[in-house]
Amino acid sequence: MKEVTRRRWRVVLDVLLWLFLGLVAATDASNNPNPWELIFGVAAVTVSVAAWRRLPTLSLIVTVSTVVLVALGWGGRVAVWEAFLMVAIAYLTGLRMTQVRVALLVSGGVALAGLPVALLIPTAGFGAWAAMLGVIAFAGVAPWLLGRHVRLRRELARAGWRRAEEMESRQQLVADQARLRERARIASDMHDSLGHELSLIAVRAAALEVAGGLDETQRAAAGDLRANAATATERLREIIGVLREDAAPIEPVQGDLGELIERARASGLLIESQVDSLEAAPPMVARAAYRVVQEAVTNVAKHAPGAAVTLRVLTSPLSTEIRVVNAPPPAGPLPGASGKRGLIGLRERVRLVGGALRAGPDARGGFEVVATLPHDAAPVPESEAGADHDAGQSESAREWELARRDVRRSLVQAILIPLALFGVVVGGSGVAFLVQWYGSEMSMGLYEQIKVGATRSSITPLLPSQQRLSKPQNGEPPKPAGAACEYYGTSRSWWNVRYAAIRLCFDGDKLVSKDLYSEDEP
Repeated sequence: MKEVTRRRWRVVLDVLLWLFLGLVAATDASNNPNPWELIFGVAAVTVSVAAWRRLPTLSLIVTVSTVVLVALGWGGRVAVWEAFLMVAIAYLTGLRMTQVRVALLVSGGVALAGLPVALLIPTAGFGAWAAMLGVIAFAGVAPWLLGRHVRLRRELARAGWRRAEEMESRQQLVADQARLRERARIASDMHDSLGHELSLIAVRAAALEVAGGLDETQRAAAGDLRANAATATERLREIIGVLREDAAPIEPVQGDLGELIERARASGLLIESQVDSLEAAPPMVARAAYRVVQEAVTNVAKHAPGAAVTLRVLTSPLSTEIRVVNAPPPAGPLPGASGKRGLIGLRERVRLVGGALRAGPDARGGFEVVATLPHDAAPVPESEAGADHDAGQSESAREWELARRDVRRSLVQAILIPLALFGVVVGGSGVAFLVQWYGSEMSMGLYEQIKVGATRSSITPLLPSQQRLSKPQNGEPPKPAGAACEYYGTSRSWWNVRYAAIRLCFDGDKLVSKDLYSEDEP
């Protein structure tokens, strides 16, 4: 049902567009007594509007071809309706066409085809051709590129967001795996410590059970305590075993920070350290601090070999702060991007003790890891911890930014390409005009030397290499019957708005007349 309604609206909009452009063409063409402009305009509007959805290339060809009217002029009058038609259809076809090459070929082909037409028509010339190129650039190429920009932006909104959601889902899976891995580490750590305590309880209960001075009730209670401690230890081992099936810890999560730092130095890392004692910190906080330092130092060894490291572990009665900063690596970072699973798991451990973790590049080009671990705090909610997730731009965000950059680039192209094209055309036309202008100039002394009745063969060596194309549009004397006339320029400057020309008319091989005329008022 929605598709049928959408199709009906498309038909209505196309009909309204056809009526508007047809009305503009009919109104503008009514100023021309030649009926062929009205017929041609209505036909071009009809074909262009009817074909732009399914045959956008054909619609663009028909629309841009109407620019030749600028050169023809329909008796000297420049058509305005074609500019409306080109702007509308070029924009709409830009929404449909995917290849820039086709649009450039159509525009360039019409521009080249219009050049001989403009030069062969007496009322045209370089001025008409330059106007035609200006219409193509600003009423054809620019709207087409703008339509292409809008199409790319729509595709970005549709396909780009789907891709971003897929990549975010994959990234979320990776983050969840890293969190589970760190929770397994924590569970293993709890097993190592809690299992040890339960074992001690069982041993002491067994000793109490065989100790003297106890009655049978007390001995039975000590035996039950020993059995319950053993059962709790076994169940704890089973639970931890299930967790370890997903991601077994491969590194110790509890140890002495001093030993860890010394091992890192022995491996070649340059570490300047200031480490306070963690005896006053709760066990989970101490283990989290150890993991922060361990992961940060490991990342320096992996991704910034040779970089100097500054390590600070400062403890107060309320919290412990860890700061690990490495300088830029001397030989640059190693190739290959990090999966950042270690930082994700580290952030999960810090979150579970109620702390905050920040990891990312610093102002000097290095990398810093900063963690604040309160000594008495509840776990931070995941929604709040996720605000600092990944401390950088995710892969999907980078892809999204690249796609947005392509859309912005297409908009810049829609503005700069027509301007550059118009500048090249105007510059090239100006150079060609000046070359032709000065190459067709005849001095007044030579004009006086030429006598009526002379033969062409005697005059030809004296004439300029080419004829003047930009000649006066009025004031020309009547041509001798059956004569072929040639036009040459005078020494008048090219920026004079009133042209002047020298006309030489030949009847066969004989010069029958020579005239000097201009557009100056008598």
